[in-house]
Amino acid sequence: MSKVNKVTDSNVAEFIQSPITILQFSAEWCGPCRMLGPIIEELAASNADIAIGKVNVDENSESASKYGVRGIPTIIFFKDGEIIDKVV
Repeated sequence: MSKVNKVTDSNVAEFIQSPITILQFSAEWCGPCRMLGPIIEELAASNADIAIGKVNVDENSESASKYGVRGIPTIIFFKDGEIIDKVV
């Protein structure tokens, strides 16, 4: 059973190097982000082969800026470290 990883500015570059990665950019105060949380947890539990992480934009503004996150929640899909899709 896989879990959702906490991703920060210091480990995001390494984390997205997995073959398939999903990152949720969110914040504690964001209602829609909290509603999406259980779905992301379920996705992680049923897809052990996918690296799934959450980035708190309040604590990791460098990553949010680097990946062009303008609104939250934002989910970015990576394949081999490259962005393949983004959903806001």
